Amino acid sequence: LAKVEGGFLDFDCCIATPDVMPKISKIAKKLGPRGLMPSPKNGTVTVDVKKAVTESLKGKVDFKNDKGGTIHCMIGKIDFDSKNLLENAQAVVKAIKAAKPEAAKGKFLKEFFLSSTMGPSVRVSVESV
Repeated sequence: LAKVEGGFLDFDCCIATPDVMPKISKIAKKLGPRGLMPSPKNGTVTVDVKKAVTESLKGKVDFKNDKGGTIHCMIGKIDFDSKNLLENAQAVVKAIKAAKPEAAKGKFLKEFFLSSTMGPSVRVSVESV
């Protein structure tokens, strides 16, 4: 906690147990804007830390949509090769389709864009993924 208070944020995921959350809330202003704040909803606040760490190391990515229905999520890092990026993109599309609500009608996944952080986006055919 002291390292994060000092500005250390070189990690991709923060996992906590429920009893530590009051302490974590003190550094929420540092974790929240970077999307690192632990949450029971996405499985990062848990008593089974081993399982959460294993899932995170295997590349578990959570996604949520904004008011307009746009989903932003990471599919890789700059050092990933194109095969890994494609596999990750396919896994994300599969997970999004699996999360489609029963009541949703019509085309569920309309557009697909890839971009680097703060970089320009490139349209990708949904069917090609």
